[in-house]
Amino acid sequence: MSQTVVGIFDTAAEAQNAAQQLQAAGFSLDHVDVSNRSAQSTSGSDSSNYTNTSGTATEGVADAAGRTGDGIGNFFSNLFGGDEYDDTQRYSHVARSAGSIVTVHAHSAENAHQAAEILDAAGAIDVNERATQSGYQSSGGQAYAETNSNTGTEGMSAKVIEENLQVGKRVEQTGGARLRSRIVERPVEASVRLREEHVTVQRNPVNRPATEADFNTFKEGDIEVTESAERAVVGKEARVVEEVTLGKEVTEREETIHDTVRKTEVDVERIEGTTGTTGTTGTTGTAYDADDTTTRR
Repeated sequence: MSQTVVGIFDTAAEAQNAAQQLQAAGFSLDHVDVSNRSAQSTSGSDSSNYTNTSGTATEGVADAAGRTGDGIGNFFSNLFGGDEYDDTQRYSHVARSAGSIVTVHAHSAENAHQAAEILDAAGAIDVNERATQSGYQSSGGQAYAETNSNTGTEGMSAKVIEENLQVGKRVEQTGGARLRSRIVERPVEASVRLREEHVTVQRNPVNRPATEADFNTFKEGDIEVTESAERAVVGKEARVVEEVTLGKEVTEREETIHDTVRKTEVDVERIEGTTGTTGTTGTTGTAYDADDTTTRR
């Protein structure tokens, strides 16, 4: 539960010294604002015009409250919960006559208490004492804690938000296959035995008496013997030797999703009312952002 601690100082030097002490104690300057009253306020144009001079990442008092209207009044009104409360009017009255305001954004009650002690030790103004010395008169407004418990005004609320895990499915393309056919050539060879015929002429010397058969063939005529040869004949036959088919096989698997979900948990802390002043300065206000309840030191 974050809390806001405010210290009011007479001079800018005291405020800067308090910021340095906070830093030395381990507070990050990102959580400390030093707002000084601007030069134009000394001329009477706006007694509540403060400028953030710390250079920190968080907003200054005047920046947080806005530049319209009474910036200091708006700041303490937001801190204590409204303009009608006496704390808002008393702190605003004292801050208008002071030189600087130091705002500390604490992350716990212990951290806020430590910041308040450092601001007190650095010379923060005792708001109640300074208000009495400057002639401040209470308007009769009740403190926030008393009003919240004794009146019928609408209470503040904190919303409880819970995340639920929702798991769905989507289809993603993870891969696939494509068939592409192409024609390639490769050299082949085959052996075949071929037969050829050749005519031969043979002359044999003979010396014998002619016979009747010899006289029968003793006439003109032609004798013919032909030759033949085998030649290789090439042919091609296309045959289907394989079929390639694309298909799908569907499998299912179960996957367990591990994640985290967030939920708002609201803790109710009882704040006891206080009367009078405590401590030496009474210059710090502590705001609880969960239920907007404000207490005073």
